[in-house]
Amino acid sequence: MKKLLTAFLLSTIPGLLLAQNSDYNAELADSLGADDYGMKSYTLVMLKTGGVNIEDKAKVDSLFRGHLDNIGKLAAEGKIVVAGPLEKNENNYRGIFIFDVSDKEEVAKLLLTDPAIKEDLLAYDLYNWYGSAALPVYLETHSKIEKIRP
Repeated sequence: MKKLLTAFLLSTIPGLLLAQNSDYNAELADSLGADDYGMKSYTLVMLKTGGVNIEDKAKVDSLFRGHLDNIGKLAAEGKIVVAGPLEKNENNYRGIFIFDVSDKEEVAKLLLTDPAIKEDLLAYDLYNWYGSAALPVYLETHSKIEKIRP
């Protein structure tokens, strides 16, 4: 009897550990493209200092204004779900983007719509990234808490 009880417990515990979440919303998961773990693939972009050094401050300002405007446009289209600068660092990384696009070729084309990248003021590295499928919906909340838009 003891062996039977032990065998039963050992066979059911893994199933209990993997039990479904009682808060699970299949419709929401499907609408966000989530897998069984609530995750999905994105493309992480590490922005870094580009190969050109532009001395004309007005031109640099114009390129960065276009850079920020392009981020807003891509976010409004649902392409970029995270964007932000990094502090100075030894790798010359300047910022990150997370695209709700898993195809790196498509992301590379979208990046060329950024004037700072197009002019090589900024360069980039692309990585596949696996994260929460809920990431895109945080932007709805962010727009309600940002007092000043860049």
